[in-house]
Amino acid sequence: MPSATEPTTPAPADEPAAPAAEAPPKLARLRLLLAFARPHQRMLLLGLVLAIGASATQLATPMVTRDILTALADSSSMTGPVMLLAGLVVVGAAAGLVMWITLGTVGERIVFDARVGMVRRYLGATVGSIAKRPTGELVTRVTSDTVLLREAAASSFVGLFNGVVMLVGTLILMGVLDLVLLGATVAVISIVTVLFLVLMPTIAKAQEQAQEHVGRLGGRLEGAVRALRTVKAARAEQRIGDALQGDARTSMEHSVRAVRREAFAWTLSWTGVHVATIAILAFGAWRVDQGHLDVPSLIAFLLYAFGLTGPIMELTQNTTALQAGIAAAGRIRELDDLPQESDLLGASPAPALAAGAAAPRVGPDAPVLTLDEVVVAYGPDRPPALDGVSLTVPRRGHIALVGPSGAGKTTLLSLLLRFLEPQGGELRLDGRPYSTVSHDEVRARLAYVEQETPVVPGTIRENVTFVRPDASEDETWAALRAVHLAEHVAGLPEGLDTPLSDTSVSGGQRQRIALARAILRAPDVLLLDEATAQIDGLTERAVHDVIGELSQRGAVVTVAHRLSTVVDADRIVVLQDGRVRATGTHGELLAADDLYRQLVEALRIADAPADVTEDAPL
Repeated sequence: MPSATEPTTPAPADEPAAPAAEAPPKLARLRLLLAFARPHQRMLLLGLVLAIGASATQLATPMVTRDILTALADSSSMTGPVMLLAGLVVVGAAAGLVMWITLGTVGERIVFDARVGMVRRYLGATVGSIAKRPTGELVTRVTSDTVLLREAAASSFVGLFNGVVMLVGTLILMGVLDLVLLGATVAVISIVTVLFLVLMPTIAKAQEQAQEHVGRLGGRLEGAVRALRTVKAARAEQRIGDALQGDARTSMEHSVRAVRREAFAWTLSWTGVHVATIAILAFGAWRVDQGHLDVPSLIAFLLYAFGLTGPIMELTQNTTALQAGIAAAGRIRELDDLPQESDLLGASPAPALAAGAAAPRVGPDAPVLTLDEVVVAYGPDRPPALDGVSLTVPRRGHIALVGPSGAGKTTLLSLLLRFLEPQGGELRLDGRPYSTVSHDEVRARLAYVEQETPVVPGTIRENVTFVRPDASEDETWAALRAVHLAEHVAGLPEGLDTPLSDTSVSGGQRQRIALARAILRAPDVLLLDEATAQIDGLTERAVHDVIGELSQRGAVVTVAHRLSTVVDADRIVVLQDGRVRATGTHGELLAADDLYRQLVEALRIADAPADVTEDAPL
């Protein structure tokens, strides 16, 4: 009918709103990050052992160097210390190599687990909860936020622990060499550490804000690309580009702020270590001159002082990565709030079924679908989109839904497919309440053709067999013949294996491919959402043929947009303001209902221009 604006992905009133949840406390976010690492704790433990082993060889090296220098001063054999030093180098290199491979593997597995979990969460979520969020932002969380987990959940924990071990071990061995020099070193490092800890929270906040705006950029960009024809036709390229540039600039500004503070923290750490080293060198030379320290011990102490740069930088780098990972973990875990369709099953089962009684027997004349005083609203404070609708769908025949824009036609189809849940009344499939039937079982009995039918990425074969991947070649060709596409597809160089994309397929061809997919499904009920809206004559004829054939052996429910579809229906349901206004045949309603007569007159005007057969190449 002349309606075109009803939402196709409604959200039930009992679903939570889409805005991001309030950020959990830091400790809670740290627990979230640990949850990603927990399944890989054995490999992380192995990486930690290897890291400590490599660090132990580094800690031993200055002491062995002191022994070599002492042997040189005493003119004694240096073979033993030199061999030991070479062995430490080889063992440390091997342990470091295996450690990096292990931690790198763990990091990639953590990213994989997070991505798979998020994708399955998306696909299992209710349609309304996904529709509330920008698609680009959802994609960004899978592709971008998960990358931040790699270093944070794998290397950062090991790096922080190993950095602490290295730092403590270095300080202890420095104390063994000279406690006075150690005291001077600790004093300088303590000042640097305090300044560094003051900077870390601001770095984390800037990184979190930058990542948030990256998600917004992804959401805006996805919408702009999807509506690229509209954008160009409206000459809005510059305006949309400026808006995207604004998001990108804001993200850049936060990232630059984080980089500046991070650079300042690193420079502070590096400078502090070198200032400490210079001070140690001067103070150590004075102690050697006073006879409190020998030269080999001073050199070993200086090696440890230079080595302090490593653990301090490791702590700095891994703390920064951990902050970014904590922010990413919080954003990823927000998606746990997405309502899942599986959570709705059995929420309010019928008493008989809940008590274990068998499902009622279904006679050949019993309706396949029943709606009893159903109420649906898109939000707690919004008026019902369907208000007390009662309807039966027989096992065979064609029912046409008509009504003005906003009457509830598309909402009714969404309800039948369980894209949303009713707030009142009851739906039944073969006499069984929907609340006791899984989403999968409902949709196994129904086929659905959308008004704006999307193309599934892949070939013609993959699109037609999308609902039945095991369908034979003969069945696939039979479905294409039923929608008048077989001859055209057979003439293509690659036939069924011709790749498809949204840009290479016309609207009519998409509709016919979707119809072929529905035919291959052989459903009990075929739902057509304005399938004849804005299509060519060839596609309209294919739709009518499919409706006529399937209505002989099953049920067909259409949201009618063409007069021919209305006239041919076995029963017509007139909807207005979310209620069933009238039902009957075309002749009965034409004689008895004023609104229906107005709708029919509008359809006659809409159908007046001659249809043009569309033969654009696939």
